[in-house]
Amino acid sequence: MRAKLFVVSLAAIVLAVGIAHTYLSRTLEGMLAQRIEDDLSVRAGLVARDVAAAPLTSSVAGWHALADELGRSAHVRVTIIDRGGQVLGDSDVSPDQLASIDNHAARPEVQGALSTGRGVATRYSTTVRARMLYVAAPFSQGGAVRGVVRVALPLVEIEKAESQLNHALFWGSAIALVVASLMSAVSAEMASRTARRLTEVARAMARGDFTARAQSAGGDELALLGRALDQLAESLSRTLDKLRAERDFVGRIVNGMQEGVLLTGNDGKVVLLNSALRQMLLLGADARGKSPADVVSNEEIAALIHDASAKGHTASAEIELSGLKPRRLLVRAVPLLDEPRGVLAVFVDVTEIRRLETLRRDFVANASHELRTPVTAVRSAAETLRGAAASDPEAAAHFIDIIERNAERLQRLVEDLLDLSRIEAREFRLSFEDVDLHAFAAQMFTLFRDRAEKKRIRLQNEVPRDLELALADRRALEQILTNLVDNALKYSPEGAEISVGAVREAGVLRVFVRDTGPGIEQRHLPRLFERFYRVDTGRSRELGGTGLGLSIVKHLVEALGGMIGVESATGKGTTFAFTLPIWREDQQFDDDDDDEG
Repeated sequence: MRAKLFVVSLAAIVLAVGIAHTYLSRTLEGMLAQRIEDDLSVRAGLVARDVAAAPLTSSVAGWHALADELGRSAHVRVTIIDRGGQVLGDSDVSPDQLASIDNHAARPEVQGALSTGRGVATRYSTTVRARMLYVAAPFSQGGAVRGVVRVALPLVEIEKAESQLNHALFWGSAIALVVASLMSAVSAEMASRTARRLTEVARAMARGDFTARAQSAGGDELALLGRALDQLAESLSRTLDKLRAERDFVGRIVNGMQEGVLLTGNDGKVVLLNSALRQMLLLGADARGKSPADVVSNEEIAALIHDASAKGHTASAEIELSGLKPRRLLVRAVPLLDEPRGVLAVFVDVTEIRRLETLRRDFVANASHELRTPVTAVRSAAETLRGAAASDPEAAAHFIDIIERNAERLQRLVEDLLDLSRIEAREFRLSFEDVDLHAFAAQMFTLFRDRAEKKRIRLQNEVPRDLELALADRRALEQILTNLVDNALKYSPEGAEISVGAVREAGVLRVFVRDTGPGIEQRHLPRLFERFYRVDTGRSRELGGTGLGLSIVKHLVEALGGMIGVESATGKGTTFAFTLPIWREDQQFDDDDDDEG
């Protein structure tokens, strides 16, 4: 820009100086020529007056002497010519040469002087061998025009004066051109400096830096442009701050959603997906810019998104995914109105919901099945008792016993269901305290001593007396150990041995209940803690089990902050083990933990 401004300014200056130089040169030359011509006219008039005042003479020598004298005084060539054109005297010609001079009657300056009183002509003189400017004026003697006085000046003098004038004009123009060029360069530099600053500000804005400011002062166009750029930068900065805030807000919402979100643009490529979808589908960080089929690697999902894009209507389906992380997803694809091929797909993980629905159905079916058996037995016994009570007292007592046993079984089943429901609903409040496991196991064994002696089963307390105190709720721990020991007594044969022990492992206490019973097949172990799951259905019901005991135990152990597991082998007995935290004196608990639900 600086070079362009300088070149344009320099061209304008050169053109202006050239025009001015040409105009001034011609004007001054014309003025100089006119000035010299006017000066010669004045001299011619003066010389004519002096000739008219001179005494009359007819000798050539007298006229020549007069011409010579007047030429020296006027500093010009003086020629005296009579009315007939005969040269009477000439200051630049010797008297001997006058006779050889041609008649001047036809000369234009002579004719002009005789006709108008003044004659002017320019031509080459063979006498002086130079171009001459001639000015003639008439003179009178004796009351009549006697002739013409002509004065002449060589044009060499005029050309010399013009040359000096042109030289002065040239150097004046050159100096003016240099000064103007310097001023133009300074002006171009100042303008280009402002333009460069505005350009840097514009480039910074293009890079996204809206803190740059031109801070232009003045009232010219570049200053106005700079202030406009500053206002534009300020406006864009505020707008971008708002857009970033909205984008971050929307991004936090999208990434905070539990549902997966996938968005495609006009080209059908993925432009957005949130972290929930990455976790659902185990996607990497390079999913953007790819097609949905390449991202999700599932034909059903890709076809669903394609249908929503191609047909322009909402499409939804429940799709099951296999692989490292099996999932059941409810996918809903909605076409975007402002994007011809854009689609918003929302993925809802319904795996847990479907699992819970399955558990609910299984629970209802199992509970119904478990309740049907004792209810049927009670109804059958009651109907039979109504008919046989009067005639057979022994049969009546037998059926009453059946009713009592099944009623007790129903009561236990209902109580277990209520306990399990309270535990899962977190209505079972725990009161943590320090528990001496050795003393606790010894006290619990007193509840099962009679049953164990009837089956000749030995109860062994293997908890060390010096073991650290456990952190637990006594009521919950009692229910856990009661269920485990009760199951061991039920399924262990006569002469077996049941042990309750505890050891410290990895910062926790590991409590175990071990029996030397028949053991459990490996295929049953993964489902052993499920509701109503029984290894031996017929025998479990015969022994009065509800199928909920181990499920209650698992939930109580987890509520105490521990984990439970089982190890067993057919013919080698079974060991149930769970962990409890160790009591520390600095532990504190809320008062609410002491309240029972």
